[in-house]
Amino acid sequence: MTTVMSAKPKRHRFSVHGYHQMGRAGIFAEDDRVELIEGEIIEMSPIGTRHAGHVNYLSSLFYRQLASQVVISVQNPLRLGEFSEPQPDLTILRHRDDSYASVMPGPTDVLLLVEVADSSLQFDREVKIPLYARHAVEVVWLLDLKNNALEIYEEPVDGIYTIRRTPPLSTRISVKSLPDFKVQVAELFV
Repeated sequence: MTTVMSAKPKRHRFSVHGYHQMGRAGIFAEDDRVELIEGEIIEMSPIGTRHAGHVNYLSSLFYRQLASQVVISVQNPLRLGEFSEPQPDLTILRHRDDSYASVMPGPTDVLLLVEVADSSLQFDREVKIPLYARHAVEVVWLLDLKNNALEIYEEPVDGIYTIRRTPPLSTRISVKSLPDFKVQVAELFV
């Protein structure tokens, strides 16, 4: 009688370095929408018209109020450790003269991160928001287009946001790290 040992297959986690090597080798086409999340290459949802319009509108809104004080990064990579490089919809970064041309921004560079969600709402809530908390991104806004609601996540402690709130549309909000920026929640929706 032969004994068969069952082995659980192991997943291979890609590092950010390996992910970039694959990109340079042409494994991904230039217009492929992928991001690296905890070592896995994830295909991103297609960007719909409403989603794209909101990202454009928000970048313009931030630019009008903060242009000379910050770097506004639209759907660009954010380095989160050795195994993650998501592409948030909008990231407001600390000012750098080179606009991060010489180094990929990391969590300590982020003043505010914004994810705009319609079809990606569940993935953003269950995967990306916890990822940002584990890497101590101080403030994340999740703009829920389906329900016209803003979810604010703040103060990460031990990989979990200790504050989560959904202010009413009539509320005027600000961000501690961006004292010159104030907006009514309703103004975030076009």
